[in-house]
Amino acid sequence: MSYTVAALLGVAGAVLVDLYVLRTRLVCRRVFWATYPIIVFFQLVSNGILTGRRIVRYDPDAIIGLRLVHAPVEDLFFGFALVLLTLSTWVWLGRRGVQRGPTAGAGGRWPRRRER
Repeated sequence: MSYTVAALLGVAGAVLVDLYVLRTRLVCRRVFWATYPIIVFFQLVSNGILTGRRIVRYDPDAIIGLRLVHAPVEDLFFGFALVLLTLSTWVWLGRRGVQRGPTAGAGGRWPRRRER
């Protein structure tokens, strides 16, 4: 399986999970698409550094060859799938009231100082 096929399967899987499994429907929201360019910007910066300095290299036969800031466009597909799955899971868990315990400020093993 080529990197391109794996990336496209990742995007398709993430969208299916968002729409039909978790039913968070983030890809249908304007706020998701309005904020996604911020993530893409930083993804391109980090990919540009890693691939531009040849820390990460790709087999030319496994990618389609189109690059943005030194990185193959498939990296953007994988990044999209990662972000969408993470946010969908976060929203799904939040709707069910699942949170880590103890909550922030609930105290730890050291007694809190009272403010005067």
